[in-house]
Amino acid sequence: MTGLVASVAGTGWPEAIGRSLREGFFMFWETLWPLILGFGLSGAVQAFVSRESIEARLGNHRPAAVARASGYGMVSSSCSYAATAMSKSLFVKGADFVAVTVFMFASTNLVLELGIVLIVLMGWQFAVSEFVGGFIMIVLLTLAGGLWLKGRLVVRARERLAADTGHGHRHGPPENTGLQHEPWAKRLRSAGGWSDAATYTMADLTMLRKELLVGYTVAGFLAVVVPGSVWNAVFLHGHGFWTSLENAIVGPFIAIISFVCSIGNVPLAAALWKGGISFGGVVSFIFADLITFPLLLIYRRYYGTRLMLRMLAIFWGVMSAAGLITEGVFKVAGLIPANRPAEVAPAHFSWDYTTYLNIVFLVLFAAMYWAYRNRERLGGGGGYALDPVCGMQVETANAPASVVHQGARLYFCSDHCRGRFEADPERFTTRAVTPGGGRDAPTGQPTPDSR
Repeated sequence: MTGLVASVAGTGWPEAIGRSLREGFFMFWETLWPLILGFGLSGAVQAFVSRESIEARLGNHRPAAVARASGYGMVSSSCSYAATAMSKSLFVKGADFVAVTVFMFASTNLVLELGIVLIVLMGWQFAVSEFVGGFIMIVLLTLAGGLWLKGRLVVRARERLAADTGHGHRHGPPENTGLQHEPWAKRLRSAGGWSDAATYTMADLTMLRKELLVGYTVAGFLAVVVPGSVWNAVFLHGHGFWTSLENAIVGPFIAIISFVCSIGNVPLAAALWKGGISFGGVVSFIFADLITFPLLLIYRRYYGTRLMLRMLAIFWGVMSAAGLITEGVFKVAGLIPANRPAEVAPAHFSWDYTTYLNIVFLVLFAAMYWAYRNRERLGGGGGYALDPVCGMQVETANAPASVVHQGARLYFCSDHCRGRFEADPERFTTRAVTPGGGRDAPTGQPTPDSR
C-alpha cells in the first residue's frame, strides 16, 4: 500500500487518473476489431445452430456427453451470466449436473472471441493456452465433479429449482427452429437469419457492457498506478515450483474480488502479466471468471449455500490445477513468452493495421446494428424475445425465467434479471422486448393462461 501511495504521490492524482483512463481506452482501441469480429461470429453461430435437444443429450457425464457439453458451450454466448442461467435451465430439464458445469466452463473459456482478444492484447501463446488449458480443466472438472458434485445436495438443488419454476415462472412456447434445420446454403442466404445473428451480437454486447467497461478501466489503473513492489508482495518470485503454485492459487482469488467476468477480465490479465504474475497464474485468473463474487451469489440462490461452497472449492481447485499444468506443458514446449511488455497498449493513435481494421469493423458493426433495428422487416425474431432488463436475446423455449405482466409474458436471461424487473417493473416496461416488434413494440407476448 505504501508503494502504491508513493507511486501516485510522485505524479499526482489527476495525472495518475488521466494516464490510467488513457491506458484503459487504448487497451479497448487495440481490441475493438477483435471484439466486433468475435461477437459477430458468436451471434451467427447462435442464430444458425440449433440447440433445441441439448438437454436430452446431457443426461450423464460420460465422455460422449462431456464432449457434447463442451461443443454446445463453444457455440453459445460467452457471457458468464448467460452461461450460468442456461446451465441452470438445462439442469432443471433433466441434464446431468456435471455435464451442465462442463457446458458453463466451455461457454466462457473455449469461445472464439476470447481467443481473438487474447491474441491481440497478450499474444498467441495465451490464446493457445486458453484452449489447451480449457480442455485440461474440463477433464479435471469431470473427474472431480463425478466424485463430489452428486448425491443429496444435487437432488435437493434440482427439487428446489423445479419448485421455483412451478410457481409462475415457466418456460415459453415451443422454439421456432425452422431455419436452423434448413440446409446451410439456405440458412446463410436468409436475411432473417442474419438479422437474428445481429440481434444476438447486440444482445451479448449489451449484456457485457458493464463487465467490459469495468475490465478496461480497472486494467488501466492496474497497469499505470500499481508499482512493481505491490505485485511482488502479492505474488511470489524466484522460488521455482512454489512460485508457480502460489501464483496459480492466487490468480482465481484476484478474479473473485475483481467482480469482472467474461471477456472483461482479459485486460486485467494483461495488466497482471505486465506486473509479474506467472504464466500459469494468468491462465488460472482468466479461467476463474465463473467464480467472481456476483456469480457465487447466483449459485447460492440457484443451488443453496452448501452446494455453492462445494462448487467454489472444486472450481477453484480445478482452475488452479489447470493453470499450473498448462504452465508446465508450455514450459516443456518452450512456448512461455520470455519477455513481458513494458506497456500493455500504445500511448497514442497511429495509422497502423489496428486503426484500419477498427474502421472496417466499425462499418460492419453499423451494418449489424441496422439489421438488428430492422429485424422484423428482414424476417427475423421468430422464437426469440429480448430480456427487458439487460437487453439480451433469449430463446423463448429455453428462457431461464419468465413472468406475466399486464397480460403479456416476458422472458429473462436469468433469475437475477427477473428479480430486478419484479422489483421495479415500470422502469423496464418501456423497452421493446420482442425482437420482431420494433421500437414501440408491446412488452411481451399475450398468453392464454395469463388472462
